[in-house]
Amino acid sequence: MRRVVELKEMGGQGPRVLMLPGLGARGAGFEALSARLSRVSRPLLVEYPEGPHAARGAGALANEVLSAAGPVDAVVASSFGGMVAAHLAVAGAVRGVAFLGSFTRPEHLGPRGRLISMMGPIAVLGRPGPLSAALASWKPIAFSRVPEVVPTTRLERMTTLHRAFAIPREPPPPPLRELSVSCVCIQGSHDVLVPAASMARLAASLPPGTPQHLLRGAGHVPYFTHPEDCARLLTPWLAALAPPAEVSSAA
Repeated sequence: MRRVVELKEMGGQGPRVLMLPGLGARGAGFEALSARLSRVSRPLLVEYPEGPHAARGAGALANEVLSAAGPVDAVVASSFGGMVAAHLAVAGAVRGVAFLGSFTRPEHLGPRGRLISMMGPIAVLGRPGPLSAALASWKPIAFSRVPEVVPTTRLERMTTLHRAFAIPREPPPPPLRELSVSCVCIQGSHDVLVPAASMARLAASLPPGTPQHLLRGAGHVPYFTHPEDCARLLTPWLAALAPPAEVSSAA
């Protein structure tokens, strides 16, 4: 059982980039995208604490991530990871955030945002498996890779429960529209968890002019199913990030 945030350096050169998974996904699902982005950046896969250690909101989790990672430049965030990324941006800890099928506040999800804490009981009682992973990905997933998309063990499902129940106990991050942070939105057209309509609501809370990209045929985890397309959109964004005032280094 992970009691603290764990990181995996993926090598590369350029800005240090945190890869933040969603509520019940594993950071390992970002490996294919990270390998492609390592040409222009230094990705770090993030694995969140497990079990009762997951019972903390996105703001507290953001502090843990930053403490573990040290200086970073940008974040690529999926789903709930967008809330964590927004807290990092508000704290001035990052200069760029890419939102992939993501949100920073529950209301970005529309009416279903009021039910976000129910993702915990659904994970425990619904026992996600290959069918759930295929639905989330909008394509069949190899059995060996299902755990990268949905929580498949009792520990992972209870972790999702603790984290989901903690979300409403903490205020969401404020909008980022007034911040000097570079943002980009990527959304799957067939995302059944964070609907495509959510992207417009998210973008309205971000700095004016934030690019919005709709990936046709992609589901909730485009970083996992469409790493080439995501890398194509993220590479120029990473290259355009203003150079940091100080050279970033590992913690």
